[in-house]
Amino acid sequence: MAIEHAAVERLSEHFQKIRTLTENLASKLQHEDTIIQAMPDVSPPKWHLAHTTWFFERFILKEHDTSYVTFNPQFDYLFNSYYETIGSYHPRHSRGVLSRPSMDEVYEYRKHVDEGILNLIDQYKGQLPEKIHALIEIGLQHEQQHQELLLTDVKYNFSCNPLLPQYADSKFTPLSNSKAETTYVNIEGGLVEIGFTGVGFSFDNEQPRHKVWLEPYRLASHPVTNGEYISFIEAGGYEQPEHWLSDGWAAVKKEKWKHPLYWRKTEDEWYTFTLTGEKKLNLDEPVCHISFYEADAFARWNGKRLPTEAEWEHAMASIPIEGNFVEREAYHPVIDESDNLAPFKQAYGDVWEWTSSPYTSYPRSKPLEGALGEYNAKFMCNQMVLRGGSCATSQSHMRATYRNFFQADKRWQFSGLRLAEDQS
Repeated sequence: MAIEHAAVERLSEHFQKIRTLTENLASKLQHEDTIIQAMPDVSPPKWHLAHTTWFFERFILKEHDTSYVTFNPQFDYLFNSYYETIGSYHPRHSRGVLSRPSMDEVYEYRKHVDEGILNLIDQYKGQLPEKIHALIEIGLQHEQQHQELLLTDVKYNFSCNPLLPQYADSKFTPLSNSKAETTYVNIEGGLVEIGFTGVGFSFDNEQPRHKVWLEPYRLASHPVTNGEYISFIEAGGYEQPEHWLSDGWAAVKKEKWKHPLYWRKTEDEWYTFTLTGEKKLNLDEPVCHISFYEADAFARWNGKRLPTEAEWEHAMASIPIEGNFVEREAYHPVIDESDNLAPFKQAYGDVWEWTSSPYTSYPRSKPLEGALGEYNAKFMCNQMVLRGGSCATSQSHMRATYRNFFQADKRWQFSGLRLAEDQS
C-alpha cells in the first residue's frame, strides 16, 4: 500500500524540520563539549548526532535503496546503540573516547544520509510504500528522543565542570512569580480504556488499546513544587528509612543523597544548576531531577501515593497537549501560567512524572518484527514508567499514551511527580 502524495510531502518537511532542530541544539556547543561522557548513562552529543543518522542509514537506506552508497562502513559498529541482532557495537560506557570521527565528519555523514532519505522519498514520486513511510516516522520519533537526551546529557556533563558552563540563555520570561494553589480532583474510575487510540503515531509499547479497572481516586492539579519538596528535606525525609522502599533506602545511603540532583545550599539559600546556568531555586517551579525512589518516598511522607500509569493516562487523555516544551527554549521547568480551564495543569512539558507502574507489556502486545523489535520490548524489566514529557521534549513528540521508562534510581532526566490518593 502506498501513501498519498500530500502525506509524503508532509513527511519530507517533517524530516527536514526535525533533523535541523537536532543540529540547532548542537550548534550551541563548542566542539570540545561534544565528546564528553561524564558517566556511563550519558552519551556525548557527537554520538547522538551520529547515532540518529545511523538509524536512518541502517534501517531504511541499506534495506530499501539498492543505489545507496554507505558513508563509512565502520560507523555500523561505532554508532549502533544496542541492536544485538544487527551485530556487535562499541560499548556504551566508552562512547566518550571517540575523538574521531571529527564533528565535521559527523555533519558530513548527516548530510549524506539526509540526501539519501530525501532521494529515496523522491524516487517514489508521491507513492511511498507504507512500510518505508512507517520506518521514517519511527526514525523521526527516535531522533526526537535523542534531542531530549542530548540536552539532559549536556546538562549532566556541564554540571561536572567546576566552571558550571551555560548551555544557552532562556527565552522564557515568566508573567508571574507564584503558581495557583494545588487542589485534588476526584475521578470515579471504573472500566476505562488506555493505550494507542489509532490516530497518529505510536510506539509498539503503547499498543494495543485495552481495558483496565480503576478504583475511584484523586489526582493533584499540579506537579509537586520545589518548595513542597524542601519541606520533606527539612523534616528529615532523607534520614528517615520509614518513608523509603528498601532499594531506595540503600541508594540513599550508598549515594549519600540529601536533595535532588543539581541542588546545593549556601547558608540559607538553595541554588540549582540549569542549562541556562546556576540559579537561585524558585520554590514554585516543579521539582525535578529526582529518582522514582525519591518521588515515592515524598508521596509516602505526604500521606499520598504516586498514580499508576493507567490513572495518569485516564485523567490526562482530554487535556490539551500544551506547555513548556523544548520549542519554548526555557530549558527548565517553569511556574504554571496556563489559562485553559482544564482541571490539571502542567500535565505535559516541564517534568516527566513518575508513576507507580513497572514498565511491562500491555495485554496482547507484540514487538515490531526484526531488529526493531529490540527498540522497546527488551527493556521491560526493572524499569518504572514516567508520563507527560518535559521542558526538553518536543511538543510534536508527546501524546497522552506515551510511555517513558527508566530505572528507579535515575535522576539526570527532567523527572518529577504528581500526587494521587484513593477516594475515601
